[in-house]
Parts: sequence; C-alpha cells; structure tokens
Amino acid sequence: MAHRYRLDPEPAAESMLVRHCSDARFVWNLALEQANSRRPGRGPTPGAAARMRQLAEARRHSWLGEGSSSVQQQALRDFDQALKNWWAGTHRRPRWRKAGRDEGFCVRDVTVVKLNRKWATVFVPKCGPVRFRLSRPLPAEHGMARITLDRAGRWHVSFAAPQPPVVRVEGGAAVGIDRGVATTIATSDGQMLRIPSAPKLQAKLGRLHRRLARQQPGSGRRAKTKAEIGRTHARITDRRNDWIEKTTTALIRDHDVIVLEDLATKNMVRRPHPKPDPDAPGAFLPNGAAAKAGLNRVIQWSCWGRFERRLTDKATASGVTVMFVDPRHSSQTCPACDHVAPENRESQAVFRCVRCGHCAHADTNAATIILARGLRLAPAPGQGAFARVSPTAASAAGTTRRTAA
Repeated sequence: MAHRYRLDPEPAAESMLVRHCSDARFVWNLALEQANSRRPGRGPTPGAAARMRQLAEARRHSWLGEGSSSVQQQALRDFDQALKNWWAGTHRRPRWRKAGRDEGFCVRDVTVVKLNRKWATVFVPKCGPVRFRLSRPLPAEHGMARITLDRAGRWHVSFAAPQPPVVRVEGGAAVGIDRGVATTIATSDGQMLRIPSAPKLQAKLGRLHRRLARQQPGSGRRAKTKAEIGRTHARITDRRNDWIEKTTTALIRDHDVIVLEDLATKNMVRRPHPKPDPDAPGAFLPNGAAAKAGLNRVIQWSCWGRFERRLTDKATASGVTVMFVDPRHSSQTCPACDHVAPENRESQAVFRCVRCGHCAHADTNAATIILARGLRLAPAPGQGAFARVSPTAASAAGTTRRTAA
C-alpha cells in the first residue's frame, strides 16, 4: 500500500522536481525505444547493465549530466522491472510516458525527518530537504519514495508500506454485497450506498472542455483552462476515493465475513462488436453501441474494481474473510423458495417471486442470495483469506473461491 502525503516544495525546489520528472521520463522513453527497436537479425537489445553504462556515457557528454544520476538510474531500474513484469504476464507492456500525464520519479534510500506533529521533510537529490504534510502516521520503514505531480498541480510523496489493520471487534457478523448501477453498494442487511455523483462538477467539466476546444493550442489561456480541468478532475476523484475508503473501512470494522460477486469488470465495459449487414457489403447494422457506452460510463464511475481492491487489502490486514461467488441469476433467485425465473424481477428495484410471493428490494434480495452462496463454503472467520473456487467444483453451491497469495 502507498502511504501518500502532500508535498510543499519551495519555488526553487519545485523547478528541480520538474527537472527530475523530465529526466526520468526521457530515460524511460529512450529505454523503451531501444526495446521496441529489437528485430530478428539485428542483435540483442541492450540489457540492464548495458543501459546503465550507456547512461553514464551520456551524462558525460549531454545535458543529462546536469540532472541527478540517482533519479535517472532509478528510472532505468523501474523500466527493467516493468519489462520483467510484462514477460511474466502479470502486467501490460511498458508504455510511453507523456509530459503532463506521467509526471513522477523515484528516489532510493530516502532520509525522512519529522519536524513536528504536522510536518516532516524528505531529502530529494539536488533539492535538499522538502517538507510534506503529515496527514497520517509515517510508516515504520520508508526505503524508497515516489514523488509525483498530478494534473491539478499538486505534489505528493508516497512510501510503500503494508496496509495497517482496521481497528475492529470480532462478532461473527457476515454480509453479502451486491454491486450495481442505480445503487453502487447494496448489502444483505438493508444498506443502500451510492458513490457521490458530483453533477455540478460534471457540468463544469463540460463547459471547460467546450472552452478548451475554442482556444488556440499553445496559448496561455488554453494552459489555464487545462489546469482548471485537472483541478476539477482531482476534486471528483478525491470525493470518490474518500467514499471508497470510508465505506470499505466501515464494512471491515463491522463484519468478519464479506461475500462479493465475482465480476469481470473489464469484460463488462467492453464495447459491442460491429454487426455487418449481410445484405449490404461494407455497411453495418445497429449494435447498441450508444446505449452500451452510457452503461460503461456508469460502471466505470462506480469504481467497482477499486472498491474490491481496497476491501481485499484491508481484509487481508485485518483478519476478515472475503469470498467471491458466482453472480449468475443472483437477481432472479428467491431466497425463500430458491425459485429462479426472470419474471421474479418486476423492475429495477422490485423483486417479487412468482411462486411464493416473496417481495423485497431487488438489490437487497440479490445481496441476500450472494451471502447465502458464500456461507455454504465459507472458511472459519478470522483467517483473513479471500478466495475463489472454480465454478465446476462448487456448481452445487454456486460459489467460486479465490485463494490469497
């Protein structure tokens, strides 16, 4: 987990921080260009040691020598690790870093000094001590720091450290969670939680983007508009992240077992395939792309993936069991008689069983079914595991389990 703090650099230090970001981005992109230029018959691509030697040679004869060698060398180490992650199949291929989007660099073996209960300093090469706000306790160890500049113009420093456990009292409570569009989170105990929508900020973004389209590229007014767009996006992101952190902490604090749907969010937000018209070569039939695009935007706004990651991180650190179950027919199954039928779902919000007449809110009913599926194969509370079981092995229970590393 990254422990992030707001950095407060002086103007002179800020200019050097910008220089470090540019140097790290240049070195990364140059290494990526070398890796991409590899072709059969042209010899091997320079390895990590060869790239380090090339960097040392370039620093003697170019403007790179004015920057920090430790920052530039760390950018090469980060690139080598990114290549290894890609070859291992755990991450995507390294991409080009772009000015204004990828502003950041890493510093190894940093020195952190606490000034008082509100401020501390981190030593940055060629900048000296730069102070940052102690918005949370410092981690016990902080061997490496990453300094970033977001599009809102805010500097941050982050230290990698384990997720701290949530203070809680074990009571054996279990809860099922249904993730949706109209209601972001519906729990089996009746809670209906929605992520902040920020309609005023969304309208402001629309006005700013229209203004940006009318302005001359490279002008000062356009730069100011882009900065305002970045600040607005940051406000929206901060609101959503704050909601996710508070919601996941409350769920971990109050429950020993949490059951979620095993959703493939990336597949759910894919655009529909085109439908060629068999009667008109080169033409296409309507495929519902416009409606699907609207649904994709709402799903992405709901941050299902980030909610799941933060919940599992906190659960692992706090000894809470998180299970993932097969989501199929959870919104059409009656918890009273187990009858499954599409007709049970009268509307988006109403569930009424056509066999026994059981009536409930549709999202709460789905969360109840999710909880029941998870409890059939739930491990003992307090293990802090989160797991998926293959659908074939647990088809009778309708449950999948994923084992934590």
